[in-house]
Parts: sequence; C-alpha cells; structure tokens
Amino acid sequence: MQNSKQGQLIYVVSDSIGETAELVVRAVASQFDRFAIDVQKYPYIEDKESIDELIESAKESDAMIVYTLVIPELRTYIAQQAAAAGIPSIDVIGPLLDCLQMNLQVPPTGKPGLVRRLDEEYFRKVDAIEFAVKYDDGRDPRGLLRADVVLIGVSRTSKTPLSMYLANKRLKVANVPLVPEVDPPEELFQLPPQRCIGLTINPEQLNGIRTERLKALGLTAQANYATIERINEELVYSKKIMERLGCPVIDVSNKAVEETANIILELIRKNKMLERK
Repeated sequence: MQNSKQGQLIYVVSDSIGETAELVVRAVASQFDRFAIDVQKYPYIEDKESIDELIESAKESDAMIVYTLVIPELRTYIAQQAAAAGIPSIDVIGPLLDCLQMNLQVPPTGKPGLVRRLDEEYFRKVDAIEFAVKYDDGRDPRGLLRADVVLIGVSRTSKTPLSMYLANKRLKVANVPLVPEVDPPEELFQLPPQRCIGLTINPEQLNGIRTERLKALGLTAQANYATIERINEELVYSKKIMERLGCPVIDVSNKAVEETANIILELIRKNKMLERK
C-alpha cells in the first residue's frame, strides 16, 4: 500500500453514477485532512470484465476500492477478486441490503440507480414549486409560455392553492387573475387552448369568500371588492376571456382544492393521450 504520509488513491465503483459511495468516501476523507486522498469514480460498472480491468488498475496504482453494487453476483465477484489481488475493498451498501433482506424476508430489487431516480423526482417537484411561486398571480407573463398549465380566473377562485397542489404533482403551473380594468397578458393568447384552464364560481359563494377575506384584513365588508355587482361584472368579463381563449372551464363552487386538481389532472392526461395519437 501507499505510504499514508503521501496519501491514498481510492476507486469508487458503482453500477449507477456513484454519488452514494463518493459522498461516503469524501466524508471519511475529511477526517484525514492532513493527507492527500485522491478519489476516482468509475460509474456504470455492470459486468465482470469491467471489474477485472478495475482490479488490475487498482493493483498497479496501489488503490483501495469502495463500491456500491446492488447486483449480488457482481458484489460477490468484486469482493473475491479484490481479496485475491490483495486490494483493500469496502462494500458500502451490501451489509445493509443483507440485513434488510433478512429482517423483511424480501429480496432487494437488484436494480441500479433507483436512488438517483427518486432524487430526480424530488428535484422536479422542487422546480415546479419554485415555478408556481415565481409565476403566481400574473407576476411575470414570460413564464406562461413555459408552464405546463396556466390557471385563469377572478380573485378568490383558488388559483394559488391549486397551483401549489399541482406543483407537488411536478407540474409547472402559472396563474393569471382576470380583472376588467387590466388587459390579460398577450402571452396568454399564444398558448394552445388545452394548456389554459379557466376557473369560475357561483357569485353568492364568491361574495361570502370575499367578505370573509375583507374581515380577515380588518376591512369593511361593504368594499366594492365584495359586492355582488362587482363580482358579477368580473365573472362576465372572465367568461368572455375564457370563451375567446377556447379553454376548458371548471366551476369550483363547493369544490375542495383536491377535487378541482383531480379534474385538471384528468384533463391533462386526456390531452396527452390525444397528442400521442
């Protein structure tokens, strides 16, 4: 082996991208910061021939081998070959796999890269949530063309909570409030109709929602925002915009956010099926 005063070369071997083993190695290496520890990663090792080449190289370079291989046959093979060549080797996930298999009485799937796929799903969700926050309430119309779906409707039709709920389903959602005094952004009319969804509501129910909102803000319930006249004006205006767009419209009256979201998800699913035909 190399003199510890000079440092240590470590091969990180994985049947996926090798992030798990590399993180472990670097965490341990940080405890030996006086020494030069060189980490070389070898991802997507999925056959014995590749392992043979690594063993030969590690022997010539006086390297250690740290591996995360989920296929039992390859785990056994690399351990045997390393031992035969006198190369120190560490199996990072094998002992835990064996322990869980024993306790659960179920064999592991043996499929490489599942952690990475879970991570990708997680980061897609984070991206979608950040997108929903950035393009909430019509803040930046440039985001409309990048959205998976755009929700439109008058104030208090659940656009924001729906956007966040759908973002947790990894959909990039923007929403635009429709107000008679403000022209909708031009980008809205550049979207395919199926990517835009209108939200409408019963005037009396909206009156109650807005009245409670004003009370929560410490304002009088007689404000124009909550009057039936104003609400009807806004709903008539929003209906004209939705008809102009030709988009699907959902009445959210007496619907929970989850119920409306499921309707939207079903619309998206049907649109994707039509696109494939």
